[in-house]
This record gives sequence, C-alpha cells and structure tokens, in this order.
Amino acid sequence: MPVSRHDPHNIRELAKVIALGIRIEKRRAYGKSTAALEREVDRIREKAQAREDARGRK
Repeated sequence: MPVSRHDPHNIRELAKVIALGIRIEKRRAYGKSTAALEREVDRIREKAQAREDARGRK
C-alpha cells in the first residue's frame, strides 16, 4: 500500500530509500563513489512506479 496518493512507495521502500540517501551523503562527504547506492535507489523507485502503474494508478 502506498504511503500517499501521490507517492508510489510503500513504507518499507520509503525507509530503504531514506537509509540509502543517508549512506550516499556520508560517502560523498568522504569523497567516495556513490554510483552503486544511487543505482539501488533508482531500482527501488522504478519497481515501485511499475507496481503502481500496473494497478492503474498514477
């Protein structure tokens, strides 16, 4: 079930994206690569959007 009508993410996905965002910012502060973490966030977002599109919502 989505968190809101305007957001396709469920609670678990939203928590994961936030946690990954924190890890990304910490790695950026140390000058390390964040590409893998950013790809994981994109994958979660695409999966959530595809699920909601399959339900017929936008």
